[in-house]
Amino acid sequence: MEGTEHKRRVRYSGTHPRHYSEKYKELQPEKYGETIEKVIRKGGTPAGMHISICVREILDFLDIRPGQKGLDATLGYGGHTEAMLGRLDSKGHIWGLDVDPIESEKTRKRLEALGYGPEILTVRQMNFARIDEIAAEAGPFDFVLADLGVSSMQIDNPERGFSYKFDGPLDLRLNPEKGVTAAMRLREMSQKELEGMLTENADEPYAREISRAVTSALRKGQPVDTTGRLRQVIQETLAFLPASEQKEAVKKSCARTFQALRIDVNHEFEVLYEFLEKLPYALAPGGRAAILTFHSGEDRLVKQSFKEYKKAGLYRETAQDVIRPGAEECARNSRARSAKLRWAIRADR
Repeated sequence: MEGTEHKRRVRYSGTHPRHYSEKYKELQPEKYGETIEKVIRKGGTPAGMHISICVREILDFLDIRPGQKGLDATLGYGGHTEAMLGRLDSKGHIWGLDVDPIESEKTRKRLEALGYGPEILTVRQMNFARIDEIAAEAGPFDFVLADLGVSSMQIDNPERGFSYKFDGPLDLRLNPEKGVTAAMRLREMSQKELEGMLTENADEPYAREISRAVTSALRKGQPVDTTGRLRQVIQETLAFLPASEQKEAVKKSCARTFQALRIDVNHEFEVLYEFLEKLPYALAPGGRAAILTFHSGEDRLVKQSFKEYKKAGLYRETAQDVIRPGAEECARNSRARSAKLRWAIRADR
């Protein structure tokens, strides 16, 4: 087209792209299907997409029928939403919520391109703790899904600071337009507060040692404001471990520390507690809710809430046992391994 500047693809050294910005094929999954499938077959997640977990199990439980109203409380890449929209067969409506302004708009456009426009799908940038507001406007809902995992697009993008594997700003905010970054939170906390956070949010066995090292570095004027720098501090802190154990210990402590910080920065436990308190009142009689968790703290809150509300007569039935992804799914998607699915059915009246 005349007047349109041609943009060359990002060049990289070697035969394969190493950095996120170089993976131009993975970042366009709709255009390079063959590359995407190759990455997935090897057990990886392409940089530009998220592989939804427990889709079959969720659809089996929700038992979606044409004409129903539903809510995806955590829209993300929209893989679960796309599957649920397929079950509606162009009759009914789904509302999708997400606090992330970047990914929610991408997902809205992606789903619209697949034929799911505003007549059947409404996307709102809002926290799922405000489920009562969307239910007052659009509910009550016949089915509700909440996937509490962070999307792969957020994890893999170094600019978002979610992963210790990529160097970038230590941010970790689900909504990068609001709140304080993880780097700012570290500067605010005392050694005792940081130790408590690492223990409570991630069961970190070296919480005392890591919190002491981080606060000591900050007191000396050494910034801990990038993902690489925090990883380095953890690595140096665990140098006392036997050489044969160090690599795995550092990897696990990094994962737990980043998880703990993410939960803190986004107030995830408080938000989940508020959502669970409001959830039964957003469901229609006999409505179904499915929640996918990824660590013990989340699962514990969901289990307790379902149990209490069933005892109070608000839920007719709740999952007796947690549902986990099968071995084949875990082999295809390593991020599925820690997933746990619980469900509840609203009382008939």
